[in-house]
Amino acid sequence: MPEFLYNNKLYYNPVEFAMDRIGGTWKMPILWRLKDKVMRYGELKKDIPHITHKMLTSQLRQLEEEGFIHREVFAVVPPKVEYTITKRGEKAITIIEQIRTYGLELMQDFGIDEAKIEKQSKAK
Repeated sequence: MPEFLYNNKLYYNPVEFAMDRIGGTWKMPILWRLKDKVMRYGELKKDIPHITHKMLTSQLRQLEEEGFIHREVFAVVPPKVEYTITKRGEKAITIIEQIRTYGLELMQDFGIDEAKIEKQSKAK
């Protein structure tokens, strides 16, 4: 496939383009949490404890701008904002599930005990 420009960025293949949309440390975990329910900012922050407020805000904005999530603001005091996954975001969940399954297989291949990791993260 020939290279192409999108938003002044040069891409060499469709995988690179897709990973730029949903890749990185935080976009997939955000989409994963929104796959089954509507969540507010504070709920997302609490559910993803290692993400900073600045990064969560940035990632939510990017996902919204690119049509993976929908942000609804309610005119109440204090302000209420809810995030939901869109059809485009739901399509990404299929890919995320495959990456997750492959990651679990790799962990097993490398001798990483998933149950041990769960215990460690709950102990913190």
